[in-house]
Amino acid sequence: MRVACVGECMVELSERPDGSLVRGFGGDTLNTALYLARLGVPVDYVTALGDDPWSDAMVAAWGGEGIGLGRIRRLPDRMPGLYIIRTDDAGERSFHYWRDSAAARDLFSEPGAPKTRAALEADDLVYVSGISLSLYGEAGRAALAETLAALRARGGRVAFDTNYRPRGWPDREVARTTFRAALALADLIFASVEDLDWLFGAAGENEVLRHRGRAEIVLKTSDDSIPVARVLHGASETAVPAGPVARVVDTTAAGDSFAAGYIAARIAGLSPEAAAVEAHRLAGTVIGHRGAVIPREAMPALAF
Repeated sequence: MRVACVGECMVELSERPDGSLVRGFGGDTLNTALYLARLGVPVDYVTALGDDPWSDAMVAAWGGEGIGLGRIRRLPDRMPGLYIIRTDDAGERSFHYWRDSAAARDLFSEPGAPKTRAALEADDLVYVSGISLSLYGEAGRAALAETLAALRARGGRVAFDTNYRPRGWPDREVARTTFRAALALADLIFASVEDLDWLFGAAGENEVLRHRGRAEIVLKTSDDSIPVARVLHGASETAVPAGPVARVVDTTAAGDSFAAGYIAARIAGLSPEAAAVEAHRLAGTVIGHRGAVIPREAMPALAF
C-alpha cells in the first residue's frame, strides 16, 4: 500500500532556553510522512514549495528520509511559510506563524493542480489533517474534497486527523463545516478530545462518534494525565492507555508520530488495538526528544 500525505512543511525556528533559535523544518503531515517512511511504508509528500534555498534543503532532507518526491510542485518566486516554537518547562509548546503567502496554499489552484488531483485519486490511502484543510481557501478545499471522493469511489481510503489551529481559519463556523465534510469522507479518523472541544464545544465527541461503524476511529483523550486511545472499529471499542514515559521533553509531533505508527501497524496487519499500542510507543519516544524529528538511532523497535 502506498500512502500520500497532503499538507505543508514550513521553516521551523525552535527557541532554546537561552533565547537562541535553531532552524529546522516542520509540518504536521510532513512529520507523519517522515515517520511512515522510517517505518518502511512507501509514502509521498504532496505539497508545493518555492524555488528558494530553504525549499531545496527541504526536498533534499525528505529524499534522505526515503519520502517520495514526485508530487512536490515547485512554484517560481515563492517560498515556504515560517514558524517559531516556544516550549515551556512542562514540555508544552506554542506556535507563532508567518505563512499567509506560502507556496503550499496554492497546491490546488495553480495550473498544475489537475495533475496533483489525478495522482491523489490513484493512491491507496491519502492522509490529511485539519491544518491541511486550513491552507487552501474555499475553492481549494472543494477541489480536495472532490478528489478524495473520487479516490474513495475507486476503492482508495482517506485518513483524517482533526488537528485544529483556530488562527488558520477565517471563523469557527467555516472550520466546523469543513471538518464535518472531512469526517464524512474519512475511512480512518484520528481525533483528539481537545481539538473537538475547541471546535465544537461539549458536543464535539458526537461529531466523530456519529461515524462509528462506518469509519475506524481513534479518539485520543487522557485519564489522570495518561494518554488514552479509544479505538472504535466496527461494533467494538477498546481503551488503550499509553505506556510510561520516563521524561517529557517536547510534545511536538506527538500526534503526528502516533498517526504514523498506527497507520504503519495497520498496513502491517496488526489489529486496531495492537496498532494503538505501537503508536503510543512511537509517540512516547518522540516526546522524550526535543523537536519534531528524533534521531534515527532513537527510533523504537515496534512489533511489526
